[in-house]
Amino acid sequence: MTKYRIDLNGIAAVSLPKNDCPVKNGAYQDLMNMKKLFFIWAASLALFTPACTQKKTGGKTVQTVKTDTVRIYGEKSKIVIPGKIKAASDVNLSFRVSGPISRIYVDAGAFVVKGQTLAEIDPRDYEIQLSATEAEYRQIKAEAARIAALHEKGSISPNDYDKAVYGLEQITAKYDAHKNALADTRLLAPFDGYIQKQFFIAGETVSAGMPVLSMIDAGVPEVEINIPSSEYIRRDRFGSFACEVDIYPDKIFPLDLIGITQKANMNQLYTVRLKMKGHIRPLPSPGMVTMVSIQYKPEKSELVYIPYTALFEIGSASSVWIYNPDNQTVSARKVNPFELRSDGTVIISEGLTAGEIVVAAGVHSLGEGEKVKVLLPASATNKGGLL
Repeated sequence: MTKYRIDLNGIAAVSLPKNDCPVKNGAYQDLMNMKKLFFIWAASLALFTPACTQKKTGGKTVQTVKTDTVRIYGEKSKIVIPGKIKAASDVNLSFRVSGPISRIYVDAGAFVVKGQTLAEIDPRDYEIQLSATEAEYRQIKAEAARIAALHEKGSISPNDYDKAVYGLEQITAKYDAHKNALADTRLLAPFDGYIQKQFFIAGETVSAGMPVLSMIDAGVPEVEINIPSSEYIRRDRFGSFACEVDIYPDKIFPLDLIGITQKANMNQLYTVRLKMKGHIRPLPSPGMVTMVSIQYKPEKSELVYIPYTALFEIGSASSVWIYNPDNQTVSARKVNPFELRSDGTVIISEGLTAGEIVVAAGVHSLGEGEKVKVLLPASATNKGGLL
C-alpha cells in the first residue's frame, strides 16, 4: 500500500507495508487531509505567480492616440466628379448642294488637315449651270457698259440707265451663286482632325445638309461633367479644376472652365464644360472616362467641426485635448459645442481654429501636458488597417 505526503516541492509517494490497511489504522484519513492541503497550495501558487512575473517599467507608458484636424464648417475643399473626355469639335460634315457622290477620298480613322478635300459630288450639272450664267453675265455686263457711256453723254434716259445698273447687279449675284454652287460640290475639312464615320458611299445621291462624314478635332480635348444643384449654387466658389485618367496614373491634367449650362437636364444636373491645358503630353483621347476634381476657394467662417468623440468634460465644461506636434504633448481647452451632426461630428462655435489638431479617441485616459504618440493612418496597401 502507498500513502502520500506533501512538502514544498509537491507530493511524494511513501510505501506502506502490504498488510497495513489504511482504513484500519487511520492512514486513509491522513491521505484525504494531504489532498486538501495540495489543492490549497496549488490555488495559492496560481494566484501569486502573475504578481511575481510582472515586469516593472522605469517610466510611464506613452499612450497612442488618434488625432484629427479642425476644419471649417460648410467648407468643401474639394469634390471629385466622374466625367468624360470629349473632342473640342465633333461635327457631321455635309454638302451644301444636292447630287450624286462621285468620290469619297478618305476612310474612317484617317487623319486630315484643314482644307483637304474629303468627298465630291458629280459637278457636271453645276458646271453647265455656271457656263450658262457666265454667258448671260458677260452679255449684260457689256450692255450695261454701253448704256453707262451713253448716260454720260446725256443720250439715254435715267430710267434706262437704272435698269441697266440693276440688271447687272442681279446677274452678278446669280453668277456668284452658281460659282459657289460648283465649289460646294467639294467637301473640305474644316479643321485638322480624324474622320470618325462615313455615312454614304460613292454613287449614292444626297440632299443638301445630309451628313456624309463625321469628324473630330485633333486639337486639345475637352472634359464634360454634370454637377448637382447643391454644387451648382456654389459655382462662384469654384477655384481650380484638374482631372485624372486611369491609363495615366502618374499624371494630373489641369483644366480651364469653358462654361456651365444655366438649365438642368432631365436628371436635374448641370453640365460643366472644361478644356484641357495642352502643356502635358500625351493627352487622353476622346471617349475616355476621367475623374474631375474641383478645388474650392477658401471660405471665411467662424464655425468649425471636429469628431464628436474628441469632446469630454472638465467639471461641467466641454473640452478637447489640443495636440502640440512640436513637443508631442496634449493640453486641455474649453470649447463651445454648437450643433451635433448626424455624421458623427460636432460644430464648435468658440474655442478652436481651423487647422489645429485635436485628440479624436482615448480622451478620457489623458492628463494635462501628457506626452502621447499619434496613431499613424493605414497605408494605401493596408486596406482596413488590418496589418
